[in-house]
Amino acid sequence: MTWVHNTNLRIAQSPVGRYFRLENSGHPKERKGTFFFTELRAGLATFFAMAYIISVNATIVSQSGGTCVCPEDSMADLCDSNEEYMICVQEVNRDLVTATAAIAALTSFCMGLFANMPIALAPGMGLNAYFTYTVVGYHGSGLVPYGVALTAVFVEGWVFVGLTILGMRQWLARAIPSSIKLAVGVGIGLYLTIIGLTYSAGIGAITGAVATPVELAGCAPQFRDEAGLCPSAEKMRNPTLWIGLFCGGILTVLLMMYRIKGAIIAGILLVSIISWPRSTPVTYFPYTPLGDSMFDFFKKVVTFHPIERTLNVLQWDISSHGGQFGLAFITFLYVDILDCTGTLYAMARFSGAIDERTQDFEGSAIAYMVDAIGISIGALFGSPPVTAYIESGAGISEGGATGLTAMFTGLAFFISVFFAPIFASIPPWATGCTLVIVGSMMAQSAKDINWTYYGDAIPAFITIAVMPFTYSIAYGLIAGIMTYIILNTVVWIIEKSSRGRIVPFNKEHKDPWTYKIPGGFFPPWLTRVAKGKKDFWKPYDEEEGAHANITGRESSQGSAENENVELPVGKQDMEKRFS
Repeated sequence: MTWVHNTNLRIAQSPVGRYFRLENSGHPKERKGTFFFTELRAGLATFFAMAYIISVNATIVSQSGGTCVCPEDSMADLCDSNEEYMICVQEVNRDLVTATAAIAALTSFCMGLFANMPIALAPGMGLNAYFTYTVVGYHGSGLVPYGVALTAVFVEGWVFVGLTILGMRQWLARAIPSSIKLAVGVGIGLYLTIIGLTYSAGIGAITGAVATPVELAGCAPQFRDEAGLCPSAEKMRNPTLWIGLFCGGILTVLLMMYRIKGAIIAGILLVSIISWPRSTPVTYFPYTPLGDSMFDFFKKVVTFHPIERTLNVLQWDISSHGGQFGLAFITFLYVDILDCTGTLYAMARFSGAIDERTQDFEGSAIAYMVDAIGISIGALFGSPPVTAYIESGAGISEGGATGLTAMFTGLAFFISVFFAPIFASIPPWATGCTLVIVGSMMAQSAKDINWTYYGDAIPAFITIAVMPFTYSIAYGLIAGIMTYIILNTVVWIIEKSSRGRIVPFNKEHKDPWTYKIPGGFFPPWLTRVAKGKKDFWKPYDEEEGAHANITGRESSQGSAENENVELPVGKQDMEKRFS
């Protein structure tokens, strides 16, 4: 439409468009195919794919009991029968609904504003389960109290800040072999797929089993046994499964095939609206005590619940929990650094922001910094570690490629603070097929993996397989990297011992790898300080960009080597991405 085109053009030619490098902004490194309304639609798509985290994170973390104290005489059943304690847990749950939406809004908005990346952040799934069921324990029965666990998260965030300032996190992302980095995107795609197929955040088509790792599910909740399995006669008979499959899956794909804008949002909204009436077999609010409670909250529509029980409850006296505190801190540290690094890199590659020469993306230091500071702020709100979300792929697949996407996602989360009853009522079967669709898109990078040479192919495959099967991005990365190191170290030793006479078949096809990273070990700002640049916070290309474009290839290459800046993405890459 003409008015849309004109509005896109006016915004692109404004200072806002130039800052975010929209197409037609005139910026020397403008991002082709980026328009204001495209970014708006992409931001909403990411939000709706992530909206489940508002209720899911609150439900999981509140199972720790938060700051509620279980009396000694009720410890036999961990206060499940103590009415006063359970009321307190419900209050913690409502606090965490507000906290989750608020921290997701703040961190996502800052990621877009400062790092100009279309990546949203929120409390991490997996990390919140570890925080609840292992560190704090169900109703406080774990290693450390809730306040001490939050202190570990808070300290971890500032340690991340230090690692980011020194360039350690960026160096880790660049030092990972090319085949592993490509495999991360594929593995995350399969990880998204298995989430979308399960009950907790998907359509409920599969579930964990005993005799086999997983098995077919699809039955209504009342038919599941204590192990969560479905009887054979009831499998694939849950009406919510079919509503999610056809309205949220098949219809969405058909709309995408015909290039209908906003296809992902349309599918999610359609399933949600169908699931809200109470008198249907696909209702999200059944006539049960839990359903009544959810529906009562849903009817409020607009409300603000202040954070009362989880705000700034860090416990700094860790003298009686020293060992357990250290264990929790180290575990949060290594899991989060691998999870977030892998996710940020995969999303940056998916959005076309990776510089293939430096194997980094522009603004990576700022992106890591936002994530690190967000972790500490989230701890003050009572939340487990914040991390980049793989559901950002939903917005990227809608065309989002700048920070405006993440900012619109953050604004949507901010609105959800006041409309929490609505946004927390998007059923999991409304977003399940979206995750599967995005997973299929991310799996496309598998074709770029070097399958010719086993030293690259096998570690990549291990990375891809372990991520969904262990439900952990971190474990997939660890398995792939360790396999790569063992295989290629043995090959190197044999080759050196035989003076080059014994080498693997087709080793000439091996992807090159070196510990010498383009741009050096240290971050660009520290390199500029060492060279005596007074305004070291400004990259050379901002100060000398026009001159560098004129002086030719030598000057451009020198600037890129010194600054780790992103080189313009090729036309073929952009056409391929939006095809």
